[in-house]
Amino acid sequence: MMPQILQSWALLLIVALGGLLSERGGILNIGLEGMITMGAFVAVAAAQAGAVVPVAALLGAIAAMLLALVFAQFSLRWQANPFIVGLAINVLAAGTVPLLSEIVFGTRGSVRIADGGIPVWTVVATAATVLVLVHAVVYATPLGLRLRIAGEEPEWLRAQGIGVTRYRLAGLVGSGLLAGLSGALLALRIGVYLPNISAGRGWIALVIVYLGYRTPAGLAVAALFFGIMEAVAVRAQSVLGVPPTVLLALPYVLTVVAFVSYAALRNRER
Repeated sequence: MMPQILQSWALLLIVALGGLLSERGGILNIGLEGMITMGAFVAVAAAQAGAVVPVAALLGAIAAMLLALVFAQFSLRWQANPFIVGLAINVLAAGTVPLLSEIVFGTRGSVRIADGGIPVWTVVATAATVLVLVHAVVYATPLGLRLRIAGEEPEWLRAQGIGVTRYRLAGLVGSGLLAGLSGALLALRIGVYLPNISAGRGWIALVIVYLGYRTPAGLAVAALFFGIMEAVAVRAQSVLGVPPTVLLALPYVLTVVAFVSYAALRNRER
């Protein structure tokens, strides 16, 4: 069960760290779910074409980054509502990936990798590395400082003659890269792309951002909680015969419970 917990923790942590980057810049990336899906599919397609695992994962991350650039074009340049744009990104990915799958592989169902999946420890090591890098960028670089100011005091940046948009764009790009990386690692780990492979992880990642008090270390702890819950749910299905529909609903139920709990704790602190 421990490998399952660590796998779930690592995949959730990576995408949550991506959500943190965009949120710190002042834009909540609602499109994480679609970016995970796109990253997973492109990684599997690249692996099927003969790409080695690091290249396949990188291509998946870049594909999701392109979706993040679309998000940025609408929300930053054209001033569209970020929430609506994020939902549109999710719908775009959900519609585009099956079409691409049918064109490339002749199926809208699962797409398997011939060589099987990557070791769970590869996923965990990647998550730990991303955690250290994001912490360093956010708290130990001028980019991270200005990113945080862009989200908290954008008028101060403007008063200094510094553009806010470029830092919000950087946050969204980083968010897309990490969401795509999470999806790519998930697909490469299990050795197959499946419809609805994201399974609510993008929404859970947004909850983790706030339950973790918007810090990388806090996100690591919050992601562990959800990782344990996901592993318990999987074990319950095999041991207790819990219907699969319950597992499909679980991420969304946990999201609602976590948001309500977070709001209650914040109100009590006040």
